[in-house]
Amino acid sequence: MKPLLLFIFLAFTLQVNAQSETCTGSLGDPVINQDFGSGTNPGARLPFGVTDMTYTANNCPTDGSYTIASSLTAANNTHPYTWYNVPHDHTWYTNGNKPDGYMMIVNASYAPSIFFTQTANGLCPNTKYFFSAYILNLMIPGPITASYNHPDITFSIETTDGVVQKTINTGPIPASGQNVGSTNWVQYGAFVTTPANATSLVVKMVNNAPGGNGNDFVLDDITFRACGPIILSGIGSITGGSNTAICQGTQTKYNLQASVIGDNSPVYQWQTSYNNGTWSDVTGSNSDALTVNFTGAEPPGIYQYRMGVANGSLITDAGCRVYSTPVTVTINPMPVVPPIPDQTVCETYPLTLTASGGASYTWTGPNMQPTSQNPLVIDNITPANAGTYTVVAVSDKGCPAPPVHTVVTVTPKIVPSISPDESICAGETTQLSSSGGKYYKWKPSTGLDHDDTPNPVASPLQTTTYTVHISNDGCADSTKTVTVTVNQNPVANAGNDIVLFEGQSAKLNGTIKGDNITGFSWSPATFLSDPNSLNPVASPTDNITYTLTAVSLTCGSSSSKVFVRVYKKIVIPNTFSPNNDGINDYWNIGGLVTYPQSALLVYNRYGQLVYQSTGYAKPWDGSVDGSPLPAGTYYYIIDLKNNTPKLSGWVLIVR
Repeated sequence: MKPLLLFIFLAFTLQVNAQSETCTGSLGDPVINQDFGSGTNPGARLPFGVTDMTYTANNCPTDGSYTIASSLTAANNTHPYTWYNVPHDHTWYTNGNKPDGYMMIVNASYAPSIFFTQTANGLCPNTKYFFSAYILNLMIPGPITASYNHPDITFSIETTDGVVQKTINTGPIPASGQNVGSTNWVQYGAFVTTPANATSLVVKMVNNAPGGNGNDFVLDDITFRACGPIILSGIGSITGGSNTAICQGTQTKYNLQASVIGDNSPVYQWQTSYNNGTWSDVTGSNSDALTVNFTGAEPPGIYQYRMGVANGSLITDAGCRVYSTPVTVTINPMPVVPPIPDQTVCETYPLTLTASGGASYTWTGPNMQPTSQNPLVIDNITPANAGTYTVVAVSDKGCPAPPVHTVVTVTPKIVPSISPDESICAGETTQLSSSGGKYYKWKPSTGLDHDDTPNPVASPLQTTTYTVHISNDGCADSTKTVTVTVNQNPVANAGNDIVLFEGQSAKLNGTIKGDNITGFSWSPATFLSDPNSLNPVASPTDNITYTLTAVSLTCGSSSSKVFVRVYKKIVIPNTFSPNNDGINDYWNIGGLVTYPQSALLVYNRYGQLVYQSTGYAKPWDGSVDGSPLPAGTYYYIIDLKNNTPKLSGWVLIVR
């Protein structure tokens, strides 16, 4: 307790009002920049030696403990009517792209304690620095908290061996009567100059008021940075303005000028940064002026330049410098205009061309004045509107994009025509024709050699009406029809062949089909009852072929034949005498010679085959294998092979 009481005594003897000290000159980059990081609740405990308080993962720490969190949203659950809900840390109000930034939430100890310690390394000797931190009183004003202790904090800045360089006492930090926002956070700060041999200082924070009844607060954004003279800078002169903008692709240069107020021997170092990134020294730029050249090849973005100032050789150490307000050159991007597809438009249709990516547009094209209309609409387009259209898009910053071109093709309107109706005979062909469009489709496709040409060859088997669909790249379509009349060819049918026996008659079964038949007849007319009848009666005495001929007015003639076979009567003698007397020596069967496929079989009374023949070109002489058969009765079977019953009986050989 003695070192702590001594520390408190020194704090009060060297204390200053922190809110009364601010750096009115230029600041350097923070040597300490403690914002406690970011992430999901809860944050990790602080490293060993930073605080003597107890870490808790609870969002609302109890007396003598702390937590690291991005929000305090359940305060009223554990501290009803006494603590604010704190939706964001302080960093969120100055850098909104960190919505989950952490802060240190402190529930004070019952006795005063050192609740935060941090060492600032890399300092420069004999250099003036400005320390600051943001604190928020958690207590809600009201009857319950009227007697509570408010946070009362002493900041002590010491050398590493404990020599106090400066103390800052906040005094009781008042509570805010409003909902927690950016105004509830109060900045406390003070100057300190490093001793001649010091490159590090230690910042300690002591909670002076007792806990248990109030004295609860949130800490965030602790910084320690060099503070120096005022540095003025601008474009062209120190009063020439600090911001300008150009368009991507622009070639230009700027002369930047800086001046230090109140320092007769400053040392300079210009720095540059791209898109709020890391600052880096511009090699060889150590005067109060800097010329910046833009070649037109630089990518869009924010280009910043600032003057760093330090004493003598300390300029090489970034922790020793203070910097001017940055001069900013913004390269605004050209609009990115997507390609506009080429279009084919039907004559008399509207044309619509749409560009995007810019804030304004200028269109030019065939037979038109430049226009800012977008989309560009041309009603009732004609072939004169065909060609290349160009659009130039301009961004909201006034930067033009490279011209974008698109080609418009105008398809002429359809003027349909088709060939007249046709008549053909079955089996013939005819060529159809159509015109007036670019694409053709015939239906039905039956009987066509192609169904997608303007002039197909048609070979239908029956009368067909063809429809052609004529189109021009999606333009208004048209249809035309043509009928191909198919006259059926004459077809004469004389009927099936006929078989007769000599002396019989038969009716011929003639038929005729086809269109426009003008006549028919049979030939020859011999043995026909009526040669001009389709079904005449035929009574031939010998084999004969009749021809039926039909004649069409449009499609020629047709003939068909029928064969009438006339079988002769079979006369079978029952006796012959093969004795070589020249009389009745052979078995002469009348008419059998006209049946060349017939089969004759002769058996003796014992059933033995004694004679056989196919056809009967040579009559039987009553022998077997050249030997005469004895007189007697023999039995025969005759098969005429014409689907008629077999003939059988006996024959007597007389010797």
